[in-house]
Amino acid sequence: MGPVLAGVLQLLALIVALALAYTPLGTYMARVYSSDRHWRVERWIYKGIGADPDTEMRWSAYLRGVLAFSAAGVLFLYLLQRLQGVLPLSLGFRSIDPDQAFDTAASFVTNTNWQSYYGEQAMGHVVQTAGLAVQNFVSAAVGIAVAVALVRGFARSRTGELGNFWADMVRGVVRVLLPGAFLAAIVLVACGVIQNFSGIHAIGQFMGGAQQWNGGAVASQEAIKELGTNGGGYFNANSAHPFENPTPFTNLFEIFLLLVIPFALTRTFGVMVGSVRQGYALLATMATIWVGFVALMMWTEFAHHGPALQLAGGAMEGKEVRFGVGSSSIFAVSTTLTSTGAVDSFHSSFTGLGGGITMLGIMLGEIAPGGTGSGLYGMLIMAIVAVFIAGLMVGRTPEYLGKKIGTREIKLAACYILVTPALVLVFTALAMALPTPAHSMTNGGAHGFSEILYAYTSGANNNGSAFAGLNADTQWFNTTLGLAMLLGRFLPMVFVLALAGSLAGQRPVPVTAGTLRTEKPLFTGLLVGAILISTGLTYFPALALGPLAEGLAS
Repeated sequence: MGPVLAGVLQLLALIVALALAYTPLGTYMARVYSSDRHWRVERWIYKGIGADPDTEMRWSAYLRGVLAFSAAGVLFLYLLQRLQGVLPLSLGFRSIDPDQAFDTAASFVTNTNWQSYYGEQAMGHVVQTAGLAVQNFVSAAVGIAVAVALVRGFARSRTGELGNFWADMVRGVVRVLLPGAFLAAIVLVACGVIQNFSGIHAIGQFMGGAQQWNGGAVASQEAIKELGTNGGGYFNANSAHPFENPTPFTNLFEIFLLLVIPFALTRTFGVMVGSVRQGYALLATMATIWVGFVALMMWTEFAHHGPALQLAGGAMEGKEVRFGVGSSSIFAVSTTLTSTGAVDSFHSSFTGLGGGITMLGIMLGEIAPGGTGSGLYGMLIMAIVAVFIAGLMVGRTPEYLGKKIGTREIKLAACYILVTPALVLVFTALAMALPTPAHSMTNGGAHGFSEILYAYTSGANNNGSAFAGLNADTQWFNTTLGLAMLLGRFLPMVFVLALAGSLAGQRPVPVTAGTLRTEKPLFTGLLVGAILISTGLTYFPALALGPLAEGLAS
């Protein structure tokens, strides 16, 4: 079997698995967030944190809950890292420096999981499990909660209430993420992923020196890392490390995990607004972009030139032999079109155009299918923009799901779309203009610029992957990337929740002959076009200086 055929068959198997999980998981999550009953363990949690889960919140109160909980998470994780040197099970590692502790705390609380450190050489068991793994659960649950609040904005009318943040967040952890991660961890352990609390082991001489490995609760963290679209690896090699991802099957299974909730949330949306066909329209948009990007990535990586690449069966530099070009391409596209950031290959070693595809996937806003929750609310924002464009074309007040898209709604949507590119481009410009950040670049020219652009694109969009040729463990990058991650996560949430409150307060608009049918393929095509054009117009000059210049020159 040739490598191209193998890659195509893996893609088809992945699509079948996602299709089988779509309806039951999506419907289950709709029931979770629509239920008015609380499990006993959930009541214990509410009592412990002093929250009343039955109190409805307006958008401002919901936002305060998101920000207060996230701020407490940043502070706790920062202090845990700063105190690591005196904690048990620290494996002898010292406490983390202040700038790196800030960067890591901001990273994991924002679901970014950017790592400027070597995981197996910096973090002990307590920080990994009580700090990083916990944030993998709760940061993903926060994203789903915000998405559900926006869905309620469409589903409700003549009220400003969007549900209860504490109830939504706790249910996301207890009823969705914990059971899913538990089952996934069992599968990973059965397939060879390690799960222990062992110390550091010397395993012999290698290249004139002793090679050492430490164990850890890897399978459990790997499960939620992918299922919650987090991405932070226990080891520096991330999902390319055999302790995290030992076989081609586990590689495909991890891709399935990082895609399944974001895709299934479109079903949750359709059920909650009373029209599953609306959910199918969003699913079709996400799937079209995802499949298109995978096909384009496979073409760029398999369309190799020169005898060395031909003998290797593709552009194999930076890729694991056990996965090959096809599976690595699927993983790279899936992790950058979601907010996962996990990697099973070295994105900096992809072809010039291949690296540009990974970067463009993040620049789209990670909405195909996007992160847990963030993908759905990002896609809904773009749907509002597409409806607004269609309304301008026919001279009619735009409507979406029975809600008018007026001046306030489109301003909030525009702010959501503009804030992240502004962060990316401003921070990239500063890093290129100042003398100190340039010293962290391993490469010069177009590829060096791509390293900087990718870093801030990844940080502000809460992805977390990197070209990895950039030395980001400096005070400049730890500080600016931490700020980009925090602003890139929570400023858009402000606009999303404000939009949800505005929509929930409206009266429903009756469907007429002039209403745009947003469940039809025509709207799906319009939505795909709006996404690609808006991203292209925003980022094309920067892409032309980096990956496009490199790809055309090679």
